[in-house]
Amino acid sequence: MRDRPILYSFRRCPYAMRARMALLVSGTACHIREGSRKPAELIAASPKATVPVIVQTDGRVIEESLAIMRWALARNDPEGWLEREDRTLIEANDGSFKHHLDRYKYPERHASDPAEHRAAGLAMLQLLEARLVARGSLCGDRRGITDIAIFPFVRQFAETDRAWFDMQPLPGLQAWLRDHLQSVLFGAIMVRLEAWQARDAPRGFPGD
Repeated sequence: MRDRPILYSFRRCPYAMRARMALLVSGTACHIREGSRKPAELIAASPKATVPVIVQTDGRVIEESLAIMRWALARNDPEGWLEREDRTLIEANDGSFKHHLDRYKYPERHASDPAEHRAAGLAMLQLLEARLVARGSLCGDRRGITDIAIFPFVRQFAETDRAWFDMQPLPGLQAWLRDHLQSVLFGAIMVRLEAWQARDAPRGFPGD
């Protein structure tokens, strides 16, 4: 049995970002294996071979980002993130919003009209704006699992055309996004790591 779980991750993947943020805030130490390729060890643990994946010390596997977040926070939730969970909002983000985001960001891949999908994504962001103009976070005055689950995808949408995004009448959402981008937590999970190779010594997350 290993001393720590193994986390397969990729720095720029929004699903992996939210998992890493929950792992870090919960104080869950892991051995991290970074990279966009699909090593044999990842495929053996999870045939779908998409990150993030956690292999627990007893060999059990968690292969969905939200499940990793909830697992880590069930172990330790110092900020009470699980008290601020809106599953319907998270499902809309992971479903409809992600659908439009992909077709806005990668129109060549999807043979899509990016303007159409940008407009649809913006309409969904306006629902978040309605919440954020009244309070600092999506489920109250403090960040919770809903904010962290959604934030990486809003970040990706904004960065697709940052000049356009900054011109939209979304002051609450823009301030919320800026706060998360500038947070110590986000900075810590975005440290650049070399791609993992099977011969590498174990690498700790957070950094040892």
